[in-house]
Amino acid sequence: MILQEAGIDPRAKWLLAEGADAAAMTRSVPLDKALDDALLVYAQNGEMLRPEQGYPLRLLLPGFEGNMNIKWLRRLKLGEQPFMTREETSKYTDLMPDGTARQFTFVMEAKSVIVRPSGGQTVRSRGFVEIQGYAWSGRGRILRLDVSVDGGRTWRAAQLQEPVLSKCLTAFRMPWQWDGEPAVLQSRAVDETGYVQPSRSALLAARGSESYYHYNGIQSWRVASDGSVENVHA
Repeated sequence: MILQEAGIDPRAKWLLAEGADAAAMTRSVPLDKALDDALLVYAQNGEMLRPEQGYPLRLLLPGFEGNMNIKWLRRLKLGEQPFMTREETSKYTDLMPDGTARQFTFVMEAKSVIVRPSGGQTVRSRGFVEIQGYAWSGRGRILRLDVSVDGGRTWRAAQLQEPVLSKCLTAFRMPWQWDGEPAVLQSRAVDETGYVQPSRSALLAARGSESYYHYNGIQSWRVASDGSVENVHA
């Protein structure tokens, strides 16, 4: 562990990770997370990181949102408090309905999305359709994945494809007999903590319309009678 080799001041509670990109993407990371499972990554799949992936070095924080995984890493700094960078004041901070601001939302909550059929695709004919998608959670493994073909009125359990790993993408699939009538497809993930992916309306009720950085609401795809698929709010 680089931090332990360098020496950690016992007063330190936060880590500053600074990128070398033009925007100087910089985030404050809880030191407990950095000492738990954080990685400094220089290679992937047997080769050096590619420039678009953050070459020569990037920070990887399993389970945390992508903006926290600083690319083109050039500096780490320890401090007693969050560093209040642009990315955690004016950005990635949500204005709540009561006027307060919601800061330091790091962990990816359970989320899923159907990728086939999905927006812009076409269901070619009636009959058997295999619904496919992905689910993930920053808090651990996906425990269950439900699929609805009627806009959330009823749900069926989909099959999770092995391996089902903690804080990783989990593929799912479910057979569906399409009768040619309009349908609204949805997926709903449940992780091992018991957290259930919320509906869009539930998130709006809890956070209002100005809170959008950390959206994990249920995605809805409408299959029209001609087989075309488009995004809808349901």
